[in-house]
Amino acid sequence: MSFKLANIVGRAALIDGENYYDLETISNGDFDEDTSSALNNLEGLKKLSSGLSEAEPTGSLKDVRIDAPVSAPKNCFAVGLNYRNHAEEAGMDIPVVPMIFTKHTTCLVGPNSDIEMRSDHVDYEAELVVVIGKPGKDINKDNAWDHVAGLCIGQDISDRKVQFSSKPPQFNLGKSFDTFGPIGPYLVSPDGLKDKQSLQIECKVNEEIRQKDNTNDLIFDIPSIISYLSEIVTLNTGDVIFTGTPGGVGVMEGKFLKEGDIVTTSIKGLGVLKNTCKRISNHSNVDKS
Repeated sequence: MSFKLANIVGRAALIDGENYYDLETISNGDFDEDTSSALNNLEGLKKLSSGLSEAEPTGSLKDVRIDAPVSAPKNCFAVGLNYRNHAEEAGMDIPVVPMIFTKHTTCLVGPNSDIEMRSDHVDYEAELVVVIGKPGKDINKDNAWDHVAGLCIGQDISDRKVQFSSKPPQFNLGKSFDTFGPIGPYLVSPDGLKDKQSLQIECKVNEEIRQKDNTNDLIFDIPSIISYLSEIVTLNTGDVIFTGTPGGVGVMEGKFLKEGDIVTTSIKGLGVLKNTCKRISNHSNVDKS
């Protein structure tokens, strides 16, 4: 049995259709309000989810704010150049091992949060996001899916001015501004998807399609990423992994995000992110030329 886990105004909830069910309430206190702690009991989540038809909904999703589905991840990893067409558009060689960088966890926000920009060089990157359930070290690729709690949608928002302000470029700060990691709208357990390794992904800015691909085009698939990372660091429950973006990013054609733009990101089976761009200030410590 699958589940959809959401963070409704700071409280863990299970989703069924357009309704949500407060997790602490329907579990009679066996779970608390924290989504991160809920990931320690995936079987319990599945059992509760199977009985939602007999429970009273707490409310409707259209009436509430949905926050990032993982409340307090210890780590947030990301993979660069993980679609062949993105590496080709960047004029870079296809990597032979995953190109890993980190996003600071403070950048993670909910699926409908505003994107706060400080320059005219802010870019979008639609991504499939993996959240770790069972922790592990030196995880074999054959067992990697056993360590996945759920999948969701992400936007790896990037300030290209900051990303390329130093030589060689460094990614983590330019991709870690507050609000630069919208994720959600909820976590879907892998068994809730018809084909977890082949998902349609799309990004629109306003009504223009900028990115469209399938996650089966990943150079390094999810088991490969998990296995590689776990050779280096222990993966913890709730750790977030952005798996890479397909071709079509704005920097290649100078199509950067502007005040008022609406970025809509969808992955079939996982829902939709819808984020409005807000220009809040200019950089004070980065070359504006």
